Amino acid sequence: MENPSYYAIIPANVRYSNLKPNAKLLYGEITALSNQKGFCWSSNNYFAELYGVTKNTISLWINQLKDQNFIHVEVIRNENKQVIKRLMTITKIDDRSQQYNDQGIIKNGEGITTSKNITKNKLSIRKENFSIEVIKENIEILDDQQIQEFIDYWTECNKSETMKFEMERTWNTSKRMLRWKSNNEKWNKKPSAKNQKSKMNNAFDEWTKAKEFIRKKQS
Repeated sequence: MENPSYYAIIPANVRYSNLKPNAKLLYGEITALSNQKGFCWSSNNYFAELYGVTKNTISLWINQLKDQNFIHVEVIRNENKQVIKRLMTITKIDDRSQQYNDQGIIKNGEGITTSKNITKNKLSIRKENFSIEVIKENIEILDDQQIQEFIDYWTECNKSETMKFEMERTWNTSKRMLRWKSNNEKWNKKPSAKNQKSKMNNAFDEWTKAKEFIRKKQS
């Protein structure tokens, strides 16, 4: 199993809560997995294998984190009400010393507002919103690897930090994903044995005709 190469963060309000120690550890794992895209979509099965416990135990820890408002959980279902994705996001820190608003700006206890790289935060928020929209729209269209490739491609930025999808004149996420899937199938489609044989026969016929033409010229 590949481990994420991101830092885990467990703030004071989680560390000193009445959660079980392993639930606090799971919180740290969720922060690590959320660092790249702003949310975590790993399954209970993934966490169960990671920590060597049952899926029911993981579910219990997640519910504890959710009940204490440390994480937000959103379940995405298909038309048949079946769960296809679960998104977990970290609840913004809100304590006596500092408060983060939706723009990533820190407000300290004395009311002084300081910028935490506003431009980059705005970009990360836009990337996060786009990624969440893709996950929500993906109703059995793309697999996990294709989703990641789709997100990475369309969130690539130019020098002015404008993402590719933002430069499009029109945009429909589900239609773009369907086109992405179609193109993948087209590019990865291997020629059938029948087509390969037909091409070989055509090539042989052309070679035979050329050989016969040369023979007639020399006779």
